[in-house]
Amino acid sequence: MKKMIRKWTACALAFAMVLALAGCAKGGEGAGSTGALDSEIVNIGITDSLGSVNPFTIDQTWINKYAVGLQFLPLMELDADLNFQPMLADSITTADNQNFVVHIDEKATWSDGTPVTAYDLEYSVLRLASPKVANATLLLYAFEGVGDDGFVEEGATSIAGIQVLDEKTVQFTTKYPIALTTFQNTYACYLPTMPKHIIEKYTEEELTTLDWFNHPDVVSGPYKLTGYDVNHFITYEANENYWKGAPKVKKLNFKIMDASQIYAGLKSGEIDVTHHTMTAIPQEDYESIEALENVDVIYGSPITNQSVFVQTKNLPDVKVRQALLYAIDRQQILDQLMKGHGEIVDGFLSSASPFYDETMTPVTYDPEKAKALLAEAGWDGSQTIRFYVNSGDGAFVNAAQVMVAQWANVGIKAEVQTVDLGTLMTVAGTTDYELLAVQYTYAPVDPYPDMSWLLSGEGSWTGYADDEINDALAKTQTAASTAESKEYYSLVNRKAQEEVPMFSAYVISAQGAVNKRLANVNSNVYGFFNNIHEWEIVK
Repeated sequence: MKKMIRKWTACALAFAMVLALAGCAKGGEGAGSTGALDSEIVNIGITDSLGSVNPFTIDQTWINKYAVGLQFLPLMELDADLNFQPMLADSITTADNQNFVVHIDEKATWSDGTPVTAYDLEYSVLRLASPKVANATLLLYAFEGVGDDGFVEEGATSIAGIQVLDEKTVQFTTKYPIALTTFQNTYACYLPTMPKHIIEKYTEEELTTLDWFNHPDVVSGPYKLTGYDVNHFITYEANENYWKGAPKVKKLNFKIMDASQIYAGLKSGEIDVTHHTMTAIPQEDYESIEALENVDVIYGSPITNQSVFVQTKNLPDVKVRQALLYAIDRQQILDQLMKGHGEIVDGFLSSASPFYDETMTPVTYDPEKAKALLAEAGWDGSQTIRFYVNSGDGAFVNAAQVMVAQWANVGIKAEVQTVDLGTLMTVAGTTDYELLAVQYTYAPVDPYPDMSWLLSGEGSWTGYADDEINDALAKTQTAASTAESKEYYSLVNRKAQEEVPMFSAYVISAQGAVNKRLANVNSNVYGFFNNIHEWEIVK
């Protein structure tokens, strides 16, 4: 399992943070305009930039996932209540946590009328596992027949761990037990199934640059891409033959904007919808957006953890790490800088997770306790703690300065280093820091991969490992119930609270907004686009 955990990093970072991805523009019908004030077009304002629309080359950032997923449905998707909702598949079952049977919905068809079959899914996974395609973000090495590098042998025509049972059923076999929720969250939500009958004529090398993906005419999802520019827009038209029902909104745009433009766009009607994860609304605009008469404001579930990772090899004394936590007034920071939109927790899990331990009380602000711990540790105050922070996260840059001032009050000297996200990730790889702050979304229903890697010892962001934690995390993968898993995750979080290899500064409840001219928009962090074919313009 260690190999799986370490390789999880590239994918986990994609979910955890907003990545600024550069690229070139692609055109198509309507690519020059997003129809900002056309009453028949729905505009979604986002602040991420697009990486790619090719399912074979994308990494799994939110915008890339959804840009592709609107056309090529995932097997399943989380809904607003954190249940796995059928999308292309109508069921996924396992009897032993190693053999997972995926059944594709009998009604599922491509937009040209051809049924979606098990062979489409098998073909897509085989190509995604190709060393020539070289997509390293989907963790396929967990399956039998796939190498530890995540790829099959060059020229392979099948995968031992991917077996077609009938026209609509595929069995996935893993090398080691994993929980059903891990299979669903890691694979079912992110594997795009593509039309074999359309693209099988292309070589593996051709698939990575195939122009067809820039304007596909055969899709399984509710929309077809018509044009995009990675830094400005993505445009779609409805798939009138969508097997779940033709979308009521006939044209859809993602408008890629600077965060400072979101409030004005909502006010003018230039944008209709914002997304809790893909739209970074500045905190200073929250109240202004709440006051708008033309939008409904919805705060999402608290899932984005403003995590501070402690590189324990550079701060080896647990008493010093504990003092860091006791010395900061996290509730004050949440109330003043985040307007109270969030919560304070210890460890990795927020109240949005089914594994959250309600009996675990977060460490409270106690500067005298912090001073006592430092005295016991023999801390002389001569060391300057290097605290690396993402310069693009303005709210936390301010929070970090407050924390530094509060640490100074107990005798800890710290210096904030603000760097862009790319540099921050480079620093994280060197482990040449004491503290590193990152907005991290631990999947509420499946925190196992992230927690396991972050607590995997040397080379991880914490440099911390513990046998009791390793054992508890391994047991979550074979637990018989949510309640049993909750016990194991609680042990891990309590250990994290005591040993402080990381701490949560706060957990964010992000703001989202929907123009009142729209109906049936499920505005939440998860499940946002699950029913997009039912979105409707009502006024």
